[in-house]
Amino acid sequence: MRQSIEALRHHIDRHCKAGRVETVVPGLSLMRADAPTLPVSCVYQPTLCLIVQGSKQVVLGDRIFAYDARNYLIATVDLPVTGGVTQATPDYPYLALSLALDPSRIAALLLDVPAVLAETRPAAGLAVSTVTDTLLDPVARLVGLLDRPEDIPVLAPLFEQEILYRLLQGDQGGILRQVARADSYLSHVRRAVAWIRDHYAEPFSIGDLAAQTGMSASSFHRHFKAVTMMSPLQYRTRIRLQEARRMLLADGQDAAGIGFVVGYDSPSQFSREYRRMFGVPPARDAARLRRTDGEARGLAYPP
Repeated sequence: MRQSIEALRHHIDRHCKAGRVETVVPGLSLMRADAPTLPVSCVYQPTLCLIVQGSKQVVLGDRIFAYDARNYLIATVDLPVTGGVTQATPDYPYLALSLALDPSRIAALLLDVPAVLAETRPAAGLAVSTVTDTLLDPVARLVGLLDRPEDIPVLAPLFEQEILYRLLQGDQGGILRQVARADSYLSHVRRAVAWIRDHYAEPFSIGDLAAQTGMSASSFHRHFKAVTMMSPLQYRTRIRLQEARRMLLADGQDAAGIGFVVGYDSPSQFSREYRRMFGVPPARDAARLRRTDGEARGLAYPP
């Protein structure tokens, strides 16, 4: 394990000098921070996140997920979280990577993986598990392709397949199988999540959304909350407020106008819910974010 970790530290240190870097390897991103960061709200998409130096904390609903080089974090559905680097210095920077998880590739791999008893109990869409040598080895080889870009088209898919295979063998194998199955409860929740993210400014009823997923309202609500750790309406509220925060920072529009754009009829309700989530009113928060350029960049800085 030490050899793989050292190799990953070396590659990330060379190829990522600050913030987040999207690499030429499809789906692979590198991250670096030279100091702890303030908690930042963002949306984690289906992803494998690995830290090779430093540590981070992610909050989903009322649960805290802390992880470092001894653990990996996996997200299996789009989740609005708040996270920040908790351990990093200029001499010992936070170094990490993320790899997007493609449900179609997992499904194809399942054809060759021995069947196991299906996971039927709803599980959270975010989890932390212990890193193993068998997982780190193909990850290190994948990141090592950054020094040999001519090998990426042939070898990157093979290394990614091995990574997915190791994940399927690990603690989160059951939930990953749910990602790949079109008829699983997780796939139903993922479809509902995608609809809410595309229509967050529109009103909806739980019954109508449940019908789209083919579940009863009570079953849908239970499974949705088990996966996302919040109700569908709470999920929509978080997506609305995170999008409002992004608009405030990027577009410079007035807070009341942005509140209407993201779906609020009442400026006072928008300001009240925004303050409850971010700690300060919209306009003051936008001014603070513009002063702290590092956190502003962090708005789109998942793992």
